[in-house]
Formats: sequence, structure tokens, C-alpha cells
Amino acid sequence: MANDEVILLDFWASMFGMRLRIALAEKEIKFEYKEEEGLITNKSSLLLEMNPIHKKVPVLIHNGKPICESIIGVEYIEEVWKDKAPLLPSDPYERAQARFWADYIDKKLYVSSRKIWGTKGEEQEAGKKDFIEVLKVLEGELGEKPYFGGDNFGFVDIALIGFYSWFYAYETYGIFSTEAECPKFVAWAKRCMQRDSVAKSLPDQHKVLEFIQMLRQKFGIE
Repeated sequence: MANDEVILLDFWASMFGMRLRIALAEKEIKFEYKEEEGLITNKSSLLLEMNPIHKKVPVLIHNGKPICESIIGVEYIEEVWKDKAPLLPSDPYERAQARFWADYIDKKLYVSSRKIWGTKGEEQEAGKKDFIEVLKVLEGELGEKPYFGGDNFGFVDIALIGFYSWFYAYETYGIFSTEAECPKFVAWAKRCMQRDSVAKSLPDQHKVLEFIQMLRQKFGIE
């Protein structure tokens, strides 16, 4: 598929967009990156055209056809470019388990992490408690394996590692240490960061903190 046109409509700080950036990098797929500036208002006409239902990034555009929702996009990348760097296991049960954990991350980790930076007081404390509990569950699933998929970096790792770029901000506002609470999780994250596909796809954590400070002011949290 050498003549494929691949465009990623994204926002630099989106942990969901990072999934697609990493998956494309793992597969060594060249793509055009389009930054979506209007996340809250003034959304681009391209975004509204390509994702008219949710009107959110990221959107993977393959030969003019949009694929919305990041986990669906990663699966699409795996199916279309299956000849290189497999992201999902070949065994149907193991594939189902990988999808389960990716869904768990979206339903549990995102909600609790957003409360850490997006609220204050009791709600923030509850979010921090839930966040650490979710990380401990994920640590349990990781066990002694180098990656969630075993020896190979794969689907669940891709679903999760983008959140790591926000951890400095979570720790700043939640006043806790992820490494003290979940050392195996942080060791896994640092292992992932050694991969070019990850290191080049995740933004600087201090830049993310500045972005969150702006959001908190915009939403009147500070």
C-alpha cells in the first residue's frame, strides 16, 4: 500500500491521539499530521466533516475515509498493515483480553485522572484514590512481564502509555508520587519510553502541565 494517503487529525496533548501516532510509527507508516487547534470552540471544517458525530480528535484519515475513536483506529492500523510489527496477539482469547484491558483503561483510568486535574477538594481526592487503585490493578495485570503483551510491545501498551505524559501534571495537582505508589508501573513506562515510536510521539511532561494550568484557569478551577 505504498500509494496510501494517511492523515492524522490530532491535538498534540491528546493521549488518545498518541495511540495512533505510536501505532503508525511501529508499523513505519508515513503520515501527514494535521494539528487541530479548536478543541473547545472554532473546530476546523475538516474535523466537523470527518467526525460529525463526536466532533473530536483524533481522526485517522486513510485515502479520504475517516476512522474515528483511537482504539478503533489502532485496530484498523493493525488490520490494514498486518505484515509488520503485529500489535495484537494472534490467539483469539489473548486478543479479546487485550481489548478488555484497553476498554478498562478508557473507562476507568481516563475518568479518574481527569478528576485529579479537573476538580479540587473532595472530588479531586476521590479521583486520586481511584486513579491509584486503577494503576494497581494494571500493575497486577502486568505482573513480571516487560510489556502487557508479554515480551512484545503491543496493543495494551499503546492504549496506556500516552497517559504517562500527563503524570507530572497529575502528581503536581494530586500531590502524590506514582513511583512510590506503583513502582512496577513506572518501570514499565520508562521501558516503553526507550522505544523511538513512543519517545517521538509523547510530548514533554512540563509542556503538558502548562497546558493543564491554562485549562484550569479557563474552566475557573483555579
